[in-house]
Amino acid sequence: MVAVENELEAFLVDLEAMPLAALRAEWRERWGPPPRLRSPRLVRHLIAWRVQAAAYGDLTLDDRRRLKACSLPKLQTLKEGSRVAREYQGVIHEVTAERHGFRDRERDYRSLSAIAREITGVRWNGPRFFGLRPGAGHAR
Repeated sequence: MVAVENELEAFLVDLEAMPLAALRAEWRERWGPPPRLRSPRLVRHLIAWRVQAAAYGDLTLDDRRRLKACSLPKLQTLKEGSRVAREYQGVIHEVTAERHGFRDRERDYRSLSAIAREITGVRWNGPRFFGLRPGAGHAR
């Protein structure tokens, strides 16, 4: 068992230095087509997880359920007629939830994200922008 642990530790150390192309090749060799992820860090973590789970055992179904239950963000849903507001660069934006979307400044939108993008000019998660998601930052 010690030899397996040492071999695994050496592999994990080597994994840290691998560029994305090498990580994808490693994945392909072990499990087939690699994920389409572009983040070497994320692919590295996924490989390390799979290799360690194979060596030491994976999470139980109960553990997975508990982790999923506590990790999902608790998104507040807006009922029709609800309003949310956000000040951005000195301007207050008040949005009203409607039956099939949202209304802001006499315009209809399908999502809060579309409104946030219109306001800021960059892609934003709408519920996060309007403070409806835990940890919503009002930076930018």
